[in-house]
Parts: sequence; structure tokens; C-alpha cells
Amino acid sequence: MYYGEKVKLRAYKKEDVKLAYEYMNDSEVKRLLVNKIPYPMILEQEEKWFEGLMDFKDTYNFAIEDLDTGKYIGGCGINNVDWLNRIVTIGIYIGDKNYWSKGYGTDAVRTLNKFIFEQMNINKIKLNVFSFNERAKKCYEKCGFKVEGVLKQELFRDGKYCDEYIMAIFFEDWCKESQRK
Repeated sequence: MYYGEKVKLRAYKKEDVKLAYEYMNDSEVKRLLVNKIPYPMILEQEEKWFEGLMDFKDTYNFAIEDLDTGKYIGGCGINNVDWLNRIVTIGIYIGDKNYWSKGYGTDAVRTLNKFIFEQMNINKIKLNVFSFNERAKKCYEKCGFKVEGVLKQELFRDGKYCDEYIMAIFFEDWCKESQRK
């Protein structure tokens, strides 16, 4: 378990599956997620994902829990671990919309970054974010991420093509940012 100021990152529990299923079937939440996640999702798909968590190679998944209430509010993960070049890709979602725009996502990303840089000895963390997801982009910028590139018209969403930003933070920059706090 890894603790931030507002959240705890922990292993998924069986009882998280039902809420995760509800979050993944919320159209506002799904709109912000990658296309490879099925929509609508059936409960059996979410259960199968949970049961296979340990089978993912070079992937680490965490449930995001509200420190005050103990409620499961979303998830985050470390994917595509490149140990040779010391690069990882991360993803995050806050599924409970009552927690949107209240700093929980930012705290989860900061907590995840701390784990990655301090425990995994990684040099670069990267992520992708859709151009229309301004809330997430601001969150990542608060956490020190910078746009490295733009994938033009990468996604067809809401009846139009949208860009996708590639953002990253490096260990050296994270250290400088951490010292300021």
C-alpha cells in the first residue's frame, strides 16, 4: 500500500469488482478512457479482468481508495514496463464522479509517481491523454508532466476526430519538483 494525502493505492479486492463494473459502465467515465475497454461492460468481463490481474506481465494495477472513507473510487496502473530503458506508461481513472475536480486524481498520480521513481528506479513516466480531457491534462501538468507530442486525429469521439497528447515526466524533473514542496 502506498499513501498520499487523500488516497491510498492498494491491491484490488474482490469487493471492488462491482463498483469497478458500475464505473466502467458510466458513459461519462467511459468517454475519457481508451477504446480497448469494452462498453458496455458486463459483470463477467470485469470479474475475469480481476481474476487475471496477476497474469499481466510487467503491469502493476492499484485500486485508488479515499483515505477518509475507505471507499474504492478508481484505479491506476503501470503498464509497458521497459526495464532496459527504465520507462513506464501509466494510466488512471477516477470512476466515482463525486471525487472529480477535488484533487484525488492529482494525489493518486503523485503517489504513483513517487512509487515508480523511488521503488522501481525508473527514469521516465509517460502517459496518453485525449485533447478534450482538459481536467486530466491539468492534473498531469500539476504533477510535473509535459507534452512531448501530439497524435493528430487519433480518436473518433463525440462525432469528430480528436487529438491525443503524449505527456511525460523524467526522474530529474520529478526530483526538482519534489524539493520545492
